[in-house]
Amino acid sequence: MKKKLVVLTGAGISAESGIKTFRDAGGLWEGHNIMDVATPEGWRKNPKLVMDFYNQRRQQLQEVQPNLGHQILAELENDFEVFIITQNVDNLHEKSGSSTVLHLHGELLKVRSTKNSNYILDWETDLNFGDFDDKGNQLRPHIVWFGEEVPALEEAVEITQQADFLAVIGTSLQVYPAAGLIEFAKPEIPVFYIDPKPASIPNLRNPLEIIPMNATEGVAVLKQRLFDLS
Repeated sequence: MKKKLVVLTGAGISAESGIKTFRDAGGLWEGHNIMDVATPEGWRKNPKLVMDFYNQRRQQLQEVQPNLGHQILAELENDFEVFIITQNVDNLHEKSGSSTVLHLHGELLKVRSTKNSNYILDWETDLNFGDFDDKGNQLRPHIVWFGEEVPALEEAVEITQQADFLAVIGTSLQVYPAAGLIEFAKPEIPVFYIDPKPASIPNLRNPLEIIPMNATEGVAVLKQRLFDLS
């Protein structure tokens, strides 16, 4: 039976494919204040700005490709049962071939009803006023904005609890509740933390190996370490 590898990924792995991260620019994301484009209040105040913002992100996503980090994680499915839990809203893990990807913060290529959070559609083009659900309600980006609940969190906790190995890649471990997932890992399993500027992880019960590299370099090291331990 294959051992279970759970991988928590953040913006750092996508940045190497050319997707910008808002934390690199003092709270600005592509020139916009996060509160204007990534909160329910921002949506209520100026939904057109929010739709335009995500339309641009969706268009940008068509122009980028998975990097070596994504590709190695997909290849690890040959030897491990791999579960990707990502804070990213892009589809680069899927494009690289990863078969089990859980998006904590939503997906750029989906939209949902403003009145029914379970009404979700695949969506690759621009979202506009007049794009409705089956009840005539406006559609919105399928993104978990700041201040909203994370619907996939319970499933992410269950997956993390089953891990034989846990890898954390390209995340500052500052955004909760996602950052708290590491606390649900079984205390005896090894944790690998890949980041060129790793944050401290207080009160971690697990054996920790820090790999102070970017994702593309660090995932190659992770692969070798997993084979060494298996």
